[in-house]
Amino acid sequence: MKYTSAQAAKLLRKLNEERDSLLSAELRGREFVAAVGEDPETLRPVYDYRKTQEELDALEAKIRTVKHAINAFNLSHEVPGFAMTVDQLLIRIPQLSAKKTKLAEMADRLPKMREPSYNRGGGNVIDYRYTNYDIAAVKADLDAVSDLLSRAQTALDTLNNTETMEIDL
Repeated sequence: MKYTSAQAAKLLRKLNEERDSLLSAELRGREFVAAVGEDPETLRPVYDYRKTQEELDALEAKIRTVKHAINAFNLSHEVPGFAMTVDQLLIRIPQLSAKKTKLAEMADRLPKMREPSYNRGGGNVIDYRYTNYDIAAVKADLDAVSDLLSRAQTALDTLNNTETMEIDL
């Protein structure tokens, strides 16, 4: 069956939720407590070890299949306008986000700022912190990185919602 990357990611999330639910049910059902004098058979929860393991194995096989298909897709599909595969852009986007955060902090600095005064033994020394870079250049770089990040995210979203991959479950 054909899936977009976005659909495959949702399928993977659903399979992981099913596995987690089954593991949770197994945890609740594989052991139980009965007080002395109670009939354990009337308290025994429904649990079939073999069936549960088979269901878990089947779900994990599907999860591996979907993850492999997504990974193969990410390695083989180039994102239009970026000369990078999806997996490379998935690395690049956090790098751009970190750079944007750093540049935003630098762009918000004043050329000269008074440092908080600390008790220096009664002296009247005032310290100033100076920027050692061109704030206008940083702001220009911040705009460029913000634009590139936005274009990268949009291109990736478009690809993830249009290109398809074959997944045989």
